[in-house]
Amino acid sequence: MRIRGNDGAGSGGLSWTAAALTGTVALYIALVAFGNITDFGTNREYVRHVLAMDTTFQDPDLMWRAVTSRGAQDAAYVAVIAWESVAALVLLTATALWVLRGRSGGAVRARQLATVGLLMMMLLFGAGFWAIGGEWFAMWQSKQWNGVEAAVRNFLMTGVVLLVVQFSGAVGRPARTDA
Repeated sequence: MRIRGNDGAGSGGLSWTAAALTGTVALYIALVAFGNITDFGTNREYVRHVLAMDTTFQDPDLMWRAVTSRGAQDAAYVAVIAWESVAALVLLTATALWVLRGRSGGAVRARQLATVGLLMMMLLFGAGFWAIGGEWFAMWQSKQWNGVEAAVRNFLMTGVVLLVVQFSGAVGRPARTDA
């Protein structure tokens, strides 16, 4: 027996789960972006210290990587805020489409947008904070400005949501045999 939701794209329960989880990530990144915009100075200091590498072990073999220009540091921070804001808008739109998916193709568009927004989150936290911040700028060495654990947590949480979103489109479809 095949379970179909109102959108014709798999389990109705799983589609609602994908909608709820997408909405949760959308709310989270919207609040992060809002906080960074309304309290610009707090996380700007975080970005400045990470890029300057001033609280790392100060290993001369690594310190050439440091970015000490305030302008470049602030530009990087503004780029992060812009990325967060766009991801929030994409995920909020995807959530709305999940909720309104009764219209033709709504679930497919919701899944596509959710995938884009969740991938944006994974790139921000995986490539941006975990890899570049954590490894290139040796953020893991800092006792004060180490965001690696939070980045990994966000990366993994977003990855789980992405799997649910993708799985919600596969439930109820016949298996492909064109291997």
